[in-house]
Amino acid sequence: MPDFRHIDTWLFDLDNTLYDANSGVFPQIDRNMKRFLMAEFGLPEEAAHAYQKELYRDYGTTLSGLMTRHNLDPARYLHHVHDIDLAELGPDEYLIAALKRLPGRKAIFTNASARHAENVAAKLGILDQFDAIFDIVSVDYQPKPHISAYEKTLRHYGVEGRRAAMFEDLKRNLVPAAALGMTTVWIANDAAWSHANAGVPDDIDDHVHHTAAALSHFLHSIDIGAEP
Repeated sequence: MPDFRHIDTWLFDLDNTLYDANSGVFPQIDRNMKRFLMAEFGLPEEAAHAYQKELYRDYGTTLSGLMTRHNLDPARYLHHVHDIDLAELGPDEYLIAALKRLPGRKAIFTNASARHAENVAAKLGILDQFDAIFDIVSVDYQPKPHISAYEKTLRHYGVEGRRAAMFEDLKRNLVPAAALGMTTVWIANDAAWSHANAGVPDDIDDHVHHTAAALSHFLHSIDIGAEP
């Protein structure tokens, strides 16, 4: 059993981590980002898609790039991209039980908006399992993998990185977490963007301490000491 007895602070990414990456949820967000760029800049679909990926690559998120390059109002963007249908999500009893067994504090740590995180977590039946949501606004629009976002999150709890665990579907977002001493868990999927790193070659995984195909199964498998 992976040893997590030293962990009392649990940080979870939202999209493609708390729910299955093979669901139809995130493709809607990706589609909305592309459509926003098409409308905002009068771009054809292919050019909008390419620009979105350029901004993501250079700034960590499309939003950060738009704010930096175009002084874009973030609230307008976030409202548009998270206007999605969550009908396929429902209460995940296995995940609920997995989160309940974890001792200490649990938070959602996402580059999305708090409203989107609340909506998704509520549909999954897990919103009451978290005592905080650290969204893109709470970290002053400095998204993962900017290390300042991680430092601010740890300061909120007054905890050292060695006592925290981070669960994330993007390997690149685990680089700063590992640098701060966190125990990292990559929730892997087959998408190329899931495997890309930030600041280190894609084939170097020293910052990935554990890999899991599904969050709930992994949480049920770890050693947390005495059950809460």
